[in-house]
Amino acid sequence: MSQQLEIDAYRFVRESRLLEGFLDLSELPRLHDLVTKVLGKVEYRLQGVLGERGQPRLRLEVSGVLPLVCQRCLGAVDEALAIDCLLELIAADSEPTQDELENDSLDFLPVAGALDVKALIEDEILLALPVAPRHAACGLPVDADAGEQLHPFAALAALKTKLN
Repeated sequence: MSQQLEIDAYRFVRESRLLEGFLDLSELPRLHDLVTKVLGKVEYRLQGVLGERGQPRLRLEVSGVLPLVCQRCLGAVDEALAIDCLLELIAADSEPTQDELENDSLDFLPVAGALDVKALIEDEILLALPVAPRHAACGLPVDADAGEQLHPFAALAALKTKLN
């Protein structure tokens, strides 16, 4: 059974702490439907840092390779992760200003109480994945019985010839 990874984010930043390690894909359940097999690990590094005006921030780096499902051939396609994000902590009940929202160099992380590091890592992985992963060059799925590519409108063409 996996252990819970929770930190007091503001204290973590104040003390400039560092947390690093590996997470098994089996510990990230929201990824299970996206991968071909639930094997492997991702490496993470979470560091508490202060911004130029003393803003509490977390730098999260995640790397690894996920065996995603290719949306064209339905085979496995390896997706390399190289996540490096800077998250500024804000109170859970506060709203960032318009200037802060327009700043693309960092994101805001509302925090109230303990921060679940595993959920944060899983969130950032989900945000970094392609919407429709696929190989650089691959064909359509092959029908094992027919030995040729599937044609989505073949049934319509056959129906059209019957009607004529």
